[in-house]
Amino acid sequence: MPSEPQAPRILVIRRRYLGDLVLLGSVFRNLRLNEPAAHITLLSERAFAPIGKLHLDVDQVKVIPKSIGEWLKFWSWMRKVGFTQVLDFDNTDKTAIITRLTGAAVRVTYDRETNPFRHRWIYTGSAKVSNDFYTSQHITETYLKLLESVGVPVTSREIRLVPREQDLQVVKKYTRGMGPKILLHPGSRSHFRIWPIERFAAVCDYLQDELNAQVFIVAGPGELSIAKEIQQKAEGHVVLIIEHFPIAQFAALISKFDLFLCHDSGPMHIAAGVGVPVVALFGSQNAEIWKPVGEGHTILQTELPCTCLPDMPIPCVKSDSYRNYCVRKLTVEEVSAALHRKLSA
Repeated sequence: MPSEPQAPRILVIRRRYLGDLVLLGSVFRNLRLNEPAAHITLLSERAFAPIGKLHLDVDQVKVIPKSIGEWLKFWSWMRKVGFTQVLDFDNTDKTAIITRLTGAAVRVTYDRETNPFRHRWIYTGSAKVSNDFYTSQHITETYLKLLESVGVPVTSREIRLVPREQDLQVVKKYTRGMGPKILLHPGSRSHFRIWPIERFAAVCDYLQDELNAQVFIVAGPGELSIAKEIQQKAEGHVVLIIEHFPIAQFAALISKFDLFLCHDSGPMHIAAGVGVPVVALFGSQNAEIWKPVGEGHTILQTELPCTCLPDMPIPCVKSDSYRNYCVRKLTVEEVSAALHRKLSA
């Protein structure tokens, strides 16, 4: 009697960042729909690995090793698992080596027009991505293109993060109260992309005075001083949540709010992933690629290309979205009006 075929064992490699790992959700969903019995493992850097545990279609999350001892254990573990497929979303020197060491029969990555294809010989297949395609589509479409190279049909574009019950219990004490609740995250990976503090404070006052909303501020590592300044400049009562939450609890916290105000950031994608409407302030970055996924979100962005602002402490670099001040072209009135529309819908 022939033996039952083994379920696929799939390794998905994506090292970083928060938003990127959130947006892999539609990849996991389609892998699961195509092979319900598959065992799906996400491999990422330690700082971002907790996001993987909020994707219900991911069975296991592993961390990229650092020390020699960790590498030896990791290699032994990979060989025992016996991966059948590897989807390498990074194609770096390190991820190419990991891909080869798995011994998987199917090993795929990208062949992007503007990026060098590293270690082509390691891979059994690739997804060609032109620059026109990459810059005109949401990043999730580029992610899903890699599925074509392993014959997985794309039947869903759903991205859903599911906070764990224990994390929801931890954060519920921070969100008590009546009326609509808005969570403000004023941070960004680039200080060029941060909207002025006094404008955030003015919007907080508008939300409370005109819309009877409760405003809470949350800050990530290194962002607490910004949050404190906003609280101090606001005339109304703004709740500053000073606790530093692990990623899973942070996602749970966001899920308890009616609206999330932020910059283009990883937390923006987490909010969209847990189903909370977003009002996001964009600078010059390509919003078509990086906008939050799903319905009910609002993107505010000045007309591009924008002109550099004079008299800034560090001159802007017009061609670099991480080093220009385009987000400062947005006015308090524009942001307040967008929030009003969302809360009145």
